[in-house]
Amino acid sequence: MPKQINEIKDFLLTARRKDARSVRIKRAKGAVKFKVRCSRYLYTLCVHDADKANKLKQSLPPGALERPGDLGVSRSMPFVVPGMFTQLLPLV
Repeated sequence: MPKQINEIKDFLLTARRKDARSVRIKRAKGAVKFKVRCSRYLYTLCVHDADKANKLKQSLPPGALERPGDLGVSRSMPFVVPGMFTQLLPLV
């Protein structure tokens, strides 16, 4: 089950935990949602002020912010092993 965090300080402590894997940012019309994935729960903080959201984004731990495409290969791309096409086959 997901958990909601109401305080920015609690969210930052959760994002700095050892089991925190990634932080996602969802922008809606009236709010910005910060979601941190930990080993057991997905924690969410909803911020309604854009200035606070920018400050919070800057104060996240380095490397915690998830970028699109970090989770793996997209569904439309076939699976390719790195170095798969670099080996030359001997000519017979």
